[in-house]
Amino acid sequence: MALRKIREMGEEVLTKHCKEVTKMNLRTKLLINDLFDTMYEAGGVGLAAPQVGILKRIAVVDIGDGPIVLINPEIVGQDGEQTGEEGCLSVPGKYGIVTRPNYVKVKTLTEGMEEVFIEGEELLARALCHEIEHLDGKLYVELAEDGLHDVEDEKE
Repeated sequence: MALRKIREMGEEVLTKHCKEVTKMNLRTKLLINDLFDTMYEAGGVGLAAPQVGILKRIAVVDIGDGPIVLINPEIVGQDGEQTGEEGCLSVPGKYGIVTRPNYVKVKTLTEGMEEVFIEGEELLARALCHEIEHLDGKLYVELAEDGLHDVEDEKE
């Protein structure tokens, strides 16, 4: 188990476009494992490579239905709309209200570099969109409809 440092808003690496993965090797496999370890340790449902300082088009998601690996993911279909609270491990202690598609279809590669399609609704659709945006150098804060809110304020 290798935990990596999660980069936070304001760090330049989070604003960069990531490079496509062209082959699977041991370093890439280790990165994927580290992404899962780091995400689970931090209590998140998704984590993208730039969030740990690596500019590769790799992200992981697990909303509780099992781990999903995304390599060079691309949204190829979407439908509907959902608006709700969204947070990010790179923006600790904050959340925003964000509107996203309620359904997405993503073309991605598996760890075996085989092309597959993943479909998601509701939270999975939100997580897939969120992580893919990280790979394009974007943070959810750009979409937050009424700015950022402190998580602690909700507990009062």
